[in-house]
Amino acid sequence: MESTGTVLRELRGAQKSAKGVSLYSRYVNRRAGRIFAAAAYRLGMTPNQVTSLSAVFTFAALASVALARPTWSLAVLVYLGLAVGFALDSADGQLARLTGRGGPDGEWLDHVVDCAKMILVHTVVLIAFHRFFALPADGWLLLPLGFLFVAVLTFCAGLLREQLGKAAARSGPGGDAGARPPVSRLRAVALLPADYGVFCLVFLLLGDETAFRIGYAVLAAVHALFLVAFLVKWFRELKALRAG
Repeated sequence: MESTGTVLRELRGAQKSAKGVSLYSRYVNRRAGRIFAAAAYRLGMTPNQVTSLSAVFTFAALASVALARPTWSLAVLVYLGLAVGFALDSADGQLARLTGRGGPDGEWLDHVVDCAKMILVHTVVLIAFHRFFALPADGWLLLPLGFLFVAVLTFCAGLLREQLGKAAARSGPGGDAGARPPVSRLRAVALLPADYGVFCLVFLLLGDETAFRIGYAVLAAVHALFLVAFLVKWFRELKALRAG
């Protein structure tokens, strides 16, 4: 079997494009995912098994938010569980590209886990707010619901944009309409607040109710602004695709 160093070099050549990716995903999550992918390859794991392991780490961390009273030690454990789960979410795709064992079933499973994660992460915050937090007003319970709406709409709209762009590229003259913009360091920095890995950092504040509420509320507002910008951008791109 190939050495770990050889596998890591091959994985570096099997990366997705860096276009449209934040600095965190590019320099932190993908690199961590590469190490996990190399370990999974050495262990003979399949991409779907890595996806399932990602789900175990993520869902265990989220369950603890809903079931255990917040403490600083819990905050660290939750963050580590979410961060490892996110890195494994990158590792499954890297392993699939390295081994050529990817397929529609793996892509479907990956999207199902991503969708479940996106729904649960805000659901458990709502549960924690209700069970453990001394909220200054009941209106705070609406915040996780609003954040969930923003997250689901962003996920679905982005997925539709990608699929419609691919379909148009196969069938029409506007073949470049689904292409991403050139790699931009400024864009990679600007996308940091919308990165799931950066969002996970807010759980490090879980030991302080006020700090967590404020941090979570700020991220909710930022994600809402990004949603508006994304929707306008994607609509214009699809409209241009039709015109082309």
